[in-house]
Amino acid sequence: MRLLHTSDWHLGRAFHRVGMLGAQAEFIGHLVTTVRERGVDAVVVSGDVYDRAVPPLAAVELFDDALHRLADLGVPTVMISGNHDSARRLGVGAGLIGRAGIHLRTDPAAVGTPVVLADEHGDVAFYGLPYLEPALVKDEFGVAKAGHEAVLAAAMDRVRADLATRARGTRSVVLAHAFVTGGEASDSERDISVGGVAGVPAGVFDGVDYVALGHLHGCQTLTERVRYSGSPLAYSFSEANHRKSMWLVDLGADGSLAAERLDCPVPRPLARIKGELEDLLADPELARHEDAWVEATLTDPVRPADPMARLGERFPHALSLVFAPERAPDDPDVSYAGRLAGRSDQQIAEDFVAHVRGAGPDEHEQAVLRDAFDAVRADGGGAEAVRDAPRGAVPGARRGAAREAVR
Repeated sequence: MRLLHTSDWHLGRAFHRVGMLGAQAEFIGHLVTTVRERGVDAVVVSGDVYDRAVPPLAAVELFDDALHRLADLGVPTVMISGNHDSARRLGVGAGLIGRAGIHLRTDPAAVGTPVVLADEHGDVAFYGLPYLEPALVKDEFGVAKAGHEAVLAAAMDRVRADLATRARGTRSVVLAHAFVTGGEASDSERDISVGGVAGVPAGVFDGVDYVALGHLHGCQTLTERVRYSGSPLAYSFSEANHRKSMWLVDLGADGSLAAERLDCPVPRPLARIKGELEDLLADPELARHEDAWVEATLTDPVRPADPMARLGERFPHALSLVFAPERAPDDPDVSYAGRLAGRSDQQIAEDFVAHVRGAGPDEHEQAVLRDAFDAVRADGGGAEAVRDAPRGAVPGARRGAAREAVR
């Protein structure tokens, strides 16, 4: 059976305020053409179909168009919800849509109930593991301590239990949306850590023929049978060196596997350039980036006048400007962003508590802060939702937890 593995469409997302809907529509067209021309038997989409729990109407219309075009091909499609999606919204009408061959798997309780497709060699069972927020699903899976590894292990126990009841020789494919240890992250994935731990070992998925992962935006192979397809488009400059692609997977009669990377259309290349402004404007080596989306990091000791306007004269698609004067690490003028680089939200909060009262939080207070961050993630917003929310928008329970920690 030939599978096309993709994920992380993030329909509705912009790139530094540049609308990406046209590029996303081009990708959908490329996907449909690939399915038709390469003889694909089934499409798997491993979460983050949308970029937001409540997507803009134009994104919903594009998704609707994608569903119709895939259904018209008569090629079954299996999709799961990711941490950016609203599982309940994405799953509305799943029963009816399933009759058209589009199988939406968004209910954690149904992880052990596969979509069963057949080819000339027998059955292939597709198990959809939507993004499993530990705090919300630990009771469903009967795990005492909420954590990604615990709930995914429990979900995979259900998968293996169902698979054991099926005819000998039944092949298996698992779709999952998670951060698997060994994967390389970028700046554009929302943090899904719980209690400071997000990664799960690839061994959690042992016992199945292919694991189609979503969440990380770089295409990567963790093992021969455990792979991320990555996002079809770049959504941050940290993805400048990514080769955006999908996996074309041939699953043999005996469970053997062969995989080929298929490139996705690139709307515009990305470039990260660094140096003093005058050097960037004059360097002939940078001519190749003049048509790219550019992130420029300026190292001038003093901020130059009108830097973005001047950059725009040579790089008309410059989108991001970063100031990073070359100073000693102990220089008091080192930027606040630089001091926070590489630190988690939990660490930043603990540093703030220590700054306010002269001593860091104890173990109980650390747990309170951890619970507050986990509660925000359970709402689907991530820690950035707290930073960006208008005053009064963060629920009282979380405000109370934060106040308690500071006290």
